[in-house]
Amino acid sequence: MEEIPRSNGSPPLHSIYENDPDLRDLVVQFVDELDGQVLSIRAACISEDFATLRRISHQLKGAAGGYGFDPIGDCAARLEDDMLSDEMDIARLSERVEDLITTCRAAVRPADA
Repeated sequence: MEEIPRSNGSPPLHSIYENDPDLRDLVVQFVDELDGQVLSIRAACISEDFATLRRISHQLKGAAGGYGFDPIGDCAARLEDDMLSDEMDIARLSERVEDLITTCRAAVRPADA
């Protein structure tokens, strides 16, 4: 699988649970799976597969907060909300997708993971 670079100019995004020994491994797994999510988001956007894009954004909205990454959940929620609008603005949708991708790329694994 293609590795998504983390150096995108955004400050690193740390989980609020990164120091919780009970959740640390789950946080690591979530961050590791973000690369695949980003690739899927990008592919869905390029192919205009809005059903997949909506599904991924909905899943990220729910999961990100549970793993301590509220900014990812917030970006995903904004994307999902825009997609539920009766009149979807493609330019705005592209901005939301880029915001979500940038935020996902900023997520970092807990130190010593």
